[in-house]
Amino acid sequence: MEKQTVQITQSTSGDSRLRALIKTLSKQKMLMLMSLPFLLWVIIFKYIPLWGWTIAFQKFRLARDLFDQTWIGLENFRFLFSEPQFYLVLRNTLVMSGINLVLGFGTAIVLALLLNELRRMYFKRTVQTISYLPHFISWVVAANIVQTALAPEGIVNVMLMRMSLIEQPILWLGIGEYFWGILGVTEVWKNVGWNTIIYLAAITSIDPAQYEAAEMDGASRLQRMWHITLPGMKPVIVLLLIMNLGHILESGFEAQYLLGNGMNVEYSENLDIFVLKYGMQMNNFGLATAAGMFKTVVSFMFLIAANNLAKRMGESRLY
Repeated sequence: MEKQTVQITQSTSGDSRLRALIKTLSKQKMLMLMSLPFLLWVIIFKYIPLWGWTIAFQKFRLARDLFDQTWIGLENFRFLFSEPQFYLVLRNTLVMSGINLVLGFGTAIVLALLLNELRRMYFKRTVQTISYLPHFISWVVAANIVQTALAPEGIVNVMLMRMSLIEQPILWLGIGEYFWGILGVTEVWKNVGWNTIIYLAAITSIDPAQYEAAEMDGASRLQRMWHITLPGMKPVIVLLLIMNLGHILESGFEAQYLLGNGMNVEYSENLDIFVLKYGMQMNNFGLATAAGMFKTVVSFMFLIAANNLAKRMGESRLY
């Protein structure tokens, strides 16, 4: 009798939740309709291609159908984890992702704080516009600018020689140890302005009365930034950090591909280039798919772990 009562209660609560969900969807039908194109895009370009993961367990041949291949189990993964080149590109990917994460977060937050303190709107908008512009330049053009600036006769070598910091021009992109630093500075130059937009939006949501009360109490600008602005930005910072940790194995592709060369390949090649090289140039699609699958699974694990950590610490999270 008690079991029947529990089952009836669970069924009733389930029906009520379903009715509540249907009622909510009916009230927000226009929002759901607006979200439909994005939902279709996600299904078509993100979920349907997951069928391609089966290639990682096959000895794939282009002349055959996807399901008419030789199945080899985990052989591609065994070869991948026994390949020394894989650990080299994994190291490069993690280091470049870490550099981009630290520099990207730090510079964007600092720039947003400084822009928020500017009182002359004309000057503030001018600085914002100048910092945004590189983001809209394609990586092909941006890489060409960087290569020209770092060439032996480029502006960087000319300035350093005139300042007597170096005696002869340096082939910056020909020395692998310099590549990570060059990439980090290039990423900051190209994206720092764009990355500040969401932080500036978070700052505008802070109650101005807090600044007025702090100013009346004698707080300096630095104290107001530290005790009001930064705590107000904290939820956004945590959310973006969680999302970026989910892309920890995606250090980029265009910059590394365009700035990399035979002299710095040991430092510039990352997982995306590794997948391209084995998949397209060597026709080893199974190994390339296994590497891409490894990258996706590890990134997903980082995302879940970071989200759960934020939940335990009482911070903002994705769900």
